[in-house]
Amino acid sequence: MKPKAIIYKKVESTILEHVKEACDVVYFEHLDADNMASFYEELKDAKGLFGTGLRVDAALLEKAPSLKIVSNISVGYDNLDVPALTHRGVMATNTPDVLNETVADTMIGLMLATARRIPELDHMVKAGKWTAHMTPAQFGVDMHHKTLGIVGMGRIGAAIAKRAHFGFGMNILYHNRSRNVEVENTYHATYCSLDELCQEADFICLMVPLNPQTTKLIGEREFRLMKKTAIFVNGSRGTTVDEEALVLALQEGEIMAAGLDVFVQEPVDPKHPLLSMPNVVTLPHIGSATLETRQAMARFAAENFVTGIQGNRPPALVNPEVI
Repeated sequence: MKPKAIIYKKVESTILEHVKEACDVVYFEHLDADNMASFYEELKDAKGLFGTGLRVDAALLEKAPSLKIVSNISVGYDNLDVPALTHRGVMATNTPDVLNETVADTMIGLMLATARRIPELDHMVKAGKWTAHMTPAQFGVDMHHKTLGIVGMGRIGAAIAKRAHFGFGMNILYHNRSRNVEVENTYHATYCSLDELCQEADFICLMVPLNPQTTKLIGEREFRLMKKTAIFVNGSRGTTVDEEALVLALQEGEIMAAGLDVFVQEPVDPKHPLLSMPNVVTLPHIGSATLETRQAMARFAAENFVTGIQGNRPPALVNPEVI
């Protein structure tokens, strides 16, 4: 008898069939108020969960006594209570590496769009307000040969540094839990304190994982350290930034502009003050959202899932101590 698996996100047919070869699958294309009761009923004897975004904590695990693996279609896994999963002997997996290049592309694009005011000026042209030659009031700032400060020099941070160094001739500063000698040697990056990075960088790109140490890592103090010409970009998680402090920093001119792919509340409230600021470029958390990359992430998650549910070690196991 095949183990029972719940897929709670829409996936392409080839991935669904691959999981079905190893499991009896209960398939929810999405979870909402209308189907949560059915989901919880199916969870009672499920061996595996496959999807993204669902909060898997001790309370949910009480409803899933047979659970053996949770496969997250994401590099981040802050939706998973890893200690609770480990305590229960449940494997947790993620999908690192396959999205590095795509997210790095997005962050470079967000920096460039913010610096050159591309969305703002696009809107001006389409609104029929381009009626004369541009004046300095519409000018942006250069990105090339400026100083980029990367907070969080993991794999994605390194991919951003590569593009910034070789593509834009930027000077790279970085702050991380530990030094990354490879990026120092390859991209001439300089390791420094967070305070120094905030003070020296023209562009600050936040790429840290979300955990208790990084929650509101960037707040009022850090924004006041930044140059008044600084551009702040966040591609990590919304709660790594004190959003109220960011709003205040922009309103008071402590920094020049911001580019955001993530927010504390997602989807973001349409009345959020950040959305009314012309010097803020906003994206709907689409750092890895290309067809090719999302398919690769789902295939990797399926490989993790099938391998784990068959009793073997998945390729990307977050909590190896359960083995």
